[in-house]
Amino acid sequence: MGVHRGAAHDQVPAQARPALNAVLAILAAYLLGATPTSYIAGKLGRGIDLREHGSKNLGATNVYRVLGWRYAIPVALIDAAKGAIPVVILGAWANGPAWFSVALGLAAVMGHIFSPYVGFKGGKGVATAAGMFLALAPLAVVISLPIWMAALWLSGYVSVASLAVAVLFPAWVWLTTRDQPYAVWAAVALAVIIVYSHRHNIQRLRNGTENRFRTRKGVAA
Repeated sequence: MGVHRGAAHDQVPAQARPALNAVLAILAAYLLGATPTSYIAGKLGRGIDLREHGSKNLGATNVYRVLGWRYAIPVALIDAAKGAIPVVILGAWANGPAWFSVALGLAAVMGHIFSPYVGFKGGKGVATAAGMFLALAPLAVVISLPIWMAALWLSGYVSVASLAVAVLFPAWVWLTTRDQPYAVWAAVALAVIIVYSHRHNIQRLRNGTENRFRTRKGVAA
């Protein structure tokens, strides 16, 4: 027995339903990715708006700086899930062409970065992109993880580690999933987007004012 999708869906002509399913799936992926996990963690944890504390970014790193690991780890995992779920679940539901799962993942990442729930100012998109590619090209993510850790250890900056991985990531996707050209192009697009989302970090790195990961700054309870 199939899943009933509502009377409105049943009234759509059969030939138009795939397009409608695609639009609904992309919208759902965007809105899921836009869920402001860090903002919610700040409100639940300390009753604060993380956009006013630490680096003022709605990402897991700022959650760690302000609230600690207890909140940062769940936030990072949920942010990654926001990228994986659209690819795995919504992609199967919409039953679109080969490139469609990639489009769903990109929609989730864009939702995370430009979240309508918080004035279109979300996180940097790294964790959500990682979740997306855990579903599309898991070996590329496995290769990137030690590179990210090494860059963080050597530099002390999450931004440097994230930028290094973003720039190199398309190469790992190409090497491990040559039969999925859409995934490779998505990796290139996300590398550009992530570098752009880190533009203020890059400026602070140039000015010597970027926050080091090892320096944790809390806020009053």
